[in-house]
Amino acid sequence: MNDEVYHKWVSYAPSAKFLISPRSIYAAMPESRISIYPMLAVNFIGTLGLSLVLPFLIFLVERFGGNAIIYGLAASMYPVFQLVGGPLLGRWSDIYGRKKVLFLSQVGTFISWVIFLAAMLIPITGIVDVRSGILGSFVLTLPLLLIFIARAFDGLTGGNVSVANAYLADITEDKDRSSVYGKLSVSTNLGFIFGPALAGILSVTVYGEILPVIAAVLISFAGILMIAFLVPEPRTHGLHDAQVRDDEAQHTEMQAGTSNVSDKPGFLEVIRMPGIFSLLLIYFLIFLGYNIFYTAFPVHAANNLAWNAATLGLYFSALSLLLVVVEGPVLSWATKRYSDASLFTFGSFVLCINFLLLFFGTDLITYCALVFFAVGNGFMWPSLMSILSKTAKKEYQGAIQGVSTSFIGLASIIGLIAGGFMFSFLDSGTFLIAGAMIFGVFVISFKMEPFKKRTH
Repeated sequence: MNDEVYHKWVSYAPSAKFLISPRSIYAAMPESRISIYPMLAVNFIGTLGLSLVLPFLIFLVERFGGNAIIYGLAASMYPVFQLVGGPLLGRWSDIYGRKKVLFLSQVGTFISWVIFLAAMLIPITGIVDVRSGILGSFVLTLPLLLIFIARAFDGLTGGNVSVANAYLADITEDKDRSSVYGKLSVSTNLGFIFGPALAGILSVTVYGEILPVIAAVLISFAGILMIAFLVPEPRTHGLHDAQVRDDEAQHTEMQAGTSNVSDKPGFLEVIRMPGIFSLLLIYFLIFLGYNIFYTAFPVHAANNLAWNAATLGLYFSALSLLLVVVEGPVLSWATKRYSDASLFTFGSFVLCINFLLLFFGTDLITYCALVFFAVGNGFMWPSLMSILSKTAKKEYQGAIQGVSTSFIGLASIIGLIAGGFMFSFLDSGTFLIAGAMIFGVFVISFKMEPFKKRTH
């Protein structure tokens, strides 16, 4: 049996603690020996479950009594509640361990999909008929209410992303950080490639849209099992399982070196850390631009390009496939030759070109823009995550990643709501607004001089 298998056997065998000291096992196994692939698999199946349902969510909302505005509000439930849950779960992961919080978050995702499935199965029962000048006319039904509750609960427990980022920061060296985060993005994009395709296959059966939701429930449960049995707790965040601490002879010394809840930085403490606020501002601007784009582009494709749902789905699948290529082998090659900040600056500039091309709006130019989006985002986003993880101290990775989730959530809420309103007034000029935000990111990137001096 090799060291990794032996480590797992000692961790799970009921009587193993009487055979060997846990600290000796951790000391014998370098952190780099912890594989990143179980975490990438967890991230993939999480994205796969979400992408199974998103393609027909708008149709469910309308069938259950809602309208387009209610759909936007339902979509915003996740980032709204993630504003609360993200920082809290990230902070808990610094205190109680990454694995425990990942497990809790995945259980929350599973429960949210069970609630979503319940909405599909119960009769459509009206609760209140609404006639509003702002929200329009809609009927609040019991299934519609359950969809809101499901998305809100998933957001509240949605610390997967921030804790996964902190976990990967724990187990990788600085020189490998961009490449690892690129692989994390690849796992996300693979989920968005296979999810809509699988949803299309499952939804044409006699069971309709219920089958993809059942698949989302099963996939989220598989995520729970993977975290429980395949994802080890990294030791570098400073806390392990309580059993490990209890087995140590130097119990008092261990307690003295362990941080409690009050020792961990809160929101204000995090944004006051050197270099953190500017990075979080970049996070905000990027996701604000992204969400304006993702709200406005489908309307632009349908109205200005006369695309149908199949063409639009093909476009996003092609984008995800290109991102897999860029964030995989291409980024792996680039990170060995250029610093994180140089790749970030280059990527943000290329991404600006994408939004400029979308403004002109022919089919050919739109598909050309696809390449610029994939290259720009593929270089920019993993490099930014790497820079943030290197700027943060190891013991604060969870807290800082959690706060970054709040900035992302706030940008998502604003972008989802503003994108539709902007397009109604500016049409394709909306893409220039999104491009201006990314251009602001490009300008700010020149202040990352300390990272430009790093070599890999």
